[in-house]
Amino acid sequence: MTTETTNTKNTTDTTDAPSLTASAAPQPYVTPDRPWALAVTNILQPRNIILAAMPGIGLATAGDWTGIPWGLLAALCAGLIPAGYIEWRRKRGAWGDRHVVDRTQRAPIFFVILGSIGTGALAMMLGNAPTGILATMLALWVMTVGILAVNTVWKISVDAAVASGLVALLSAAHSPWWLTAYTLVAAVCWSRVALTYHTVAQTLAGTALGASTAAAFLFV
Repeated sequence: MTTETTNTKNTTDTTDAPSLTASAAPQPYVTPDRPWALAVTNILQPRNIILAAMPGIGLATAGDWTGIPWGLLAALCAGLIPAGYIEWRRKRGAWGDRHVVDRTQRAPIFFVILGSIGTGALAMMLGNAPTGILATMLALWVMTVGILAVNTVWKISVDAAVASGLVALLSAAHSPWWLTAYTLVAAVCWSRVALTYHTVAQTLAGTALGASTAAAFLFV
């Protein structure tokens, strides 16, 4: 299979994973030769952004260091557990890599995310966590529901949605100056399009959906 052929498949929201035979395990999708785009998409993947942002949101909403552990719990439930699930399924041969370019294979991931975030939010309620970090978790939960709903008919960019949502939430929790970090969101969108994992429309839709998650925070 040539790189051009693979690129064409990745831009289609009904892309099928590589076919399986009795003697062959699933093979990773071929990544286009765009090292800068690949580096950006790997560095700014949802797991990393969530891990970096959540402790800061916890600190801002609690007003002191006690918010950091709550932020780390949020990062665990919203970022690390879902990423671990994807890696576990990948090693079992379900997907070629973390990107899961076939839209029809993504639903189980979203259900795991919803369950993990929901469990984390419940623990926060029982532990009297700061209202702001709890609102952040609920905002991410609502965002995931939106992504799941859209994914049933159209492939939307999760990476763009998470990056946009976290920047918006950091802006609400800390300062509007955090809106300048949308330059990083633009970089995420560029990388996803450059790697042919998404179209421009799919990254813009993800960005808009992510930004809207800040509304739940602002209403608290």
